[in-house]
Amino acid sequence: MIWDFRLSRALVAACCGAGLAICGAVLQSLLKNALAEPYVLGVSAGASTGAVSVVVLGIGTGAVSLSAGAFAGAFAAFAFVAFLTNGARGGNERTILAGVAASQLFNAITAYTISTSASAQQARDVMFWLLGSFSGVRWPEFQLVLVVVLIGLAVCLYYSRALDAFTFGDDAAASLGIAVPWVRLILFTVTALITATIVSMAGSIGFVGLVVPHIMRFFFGPLHRTLLIASALAGAILMVLADIASRLLIAPQSLPVGVVTALVGVPFFAVIIYRSRNK
Repeated sequence: MIWDFRLSRALVAACCGAGLAICGAVLQSLLKNALAEPYVLGVSAGASTGAVSVVVLGIGTGAVSLSAGAFAGAFAAFAFVAFLTNGARGGNERTILAGVAASQLFNAITAYTISTSASAQQARDVMFWLLGSFSGVRWPEFQLVLVVVLIGLAVCLYYSRALDAFTFGDDAAASLGIAVPWVRLILFTVTALITATIVSMAGSIGFVGLVVPHIMRFFFGPLHRTLLIASALAGAILMVLADIASRLLIAPQSLPVGVVTALVGVPFFAVIIYRSRNK
């Protein structure tokens, strides 16, 4: 039981935490926005819509089908936010507002899909899963998320110097010979794929990608070759601890892990907004 359930669940949680932290670090650089992460930008909501559509409408079965549906939804959310911000050049406030709009839109689509197509039991299961849960994951899910996160990390590390340059703006990156549109597309695709894979397995888990990169940046500095690795490790630890807390806080019942990460992330989110307002 420990091998089949506890260990596989802990390893999936670690991979998901690492992946979300990587995505947060990458998006904060690409968008030059301290608040950027998949949950805040509506990417997780888009991925949830895609995954729920696959399950409820019976489009496909298995982890790969769920991940494919979630990827389509995540990329649609990216495209929607980019359209509203004119290619993510509209400033911090506009980017966050676009993310809020994307979240509301895709959450509404998800709710409509569930209410019109799902049975009562299926609707309850899906709604609990959407808040974040590792209760159903096993070794096949671990193998898939491990491969996706490792490949995503390798690609992001390959473009770590470009991410350093993006921190200073697109013009600075272009002056260093970086093919800005191409690199942006690759990195957005990677973050969408990682987010989609995680959402398809564990639902929408927020604020890990917001909190972890900021803390690691404080301790290890802004260079992404170090920041990405540190964020991945810290994100893995945070998610495992959050999953343990979700099972212990109201034992023998369990909380959705997304509730635990929100309890940590929302105050951190408020602090970042307060500090940026006073600069």
